[in-house]
Amino acid sequence: QAQFAESGGGLVQPGGSLKLSCIVSRSIFTRVYTMGWYRQAPGKQRELVATITTNRVAVYKPSVEGRFTISRDGAKNTVYLQMDNLKPEDTAVYYCNTPSLTPTPDWGQGTQVTVSS
Repeated sequence: QAQFAESGGGLVQPGGSLKLSCIVSRSIFTRVYTMGWYRQAPGKQRELVATITTNRVAVYKPSVEGRFTISRDGAKNTVYLQMDNLKPEDTAVYYCNTPSLTPTPDWGQGTQVTVSS
């Protein structure tokens, strides 16, 4: 069973919005302090975009600060990423995972976000 199931990606014009969802396995969601959204653009390394703790303290990569909002729903074991004012450089495959475990749990399939006119 997949530990992370991402959805919500798509093709959007610059300035548009998308909301990503990630259903996390309960065994991970209930025992880690921090969840995160990551992305990987073509030819680039995967990078951490945003994190949120169990008490909902959020931290963002500077380039998305003020445009992206991470949130979590404990009842649904789900982490969200609201992305507004999207830019072409946000184009990537987006993944959720946790920086709280070593080794990092297996990655999910991710969800493709393409920002293009």
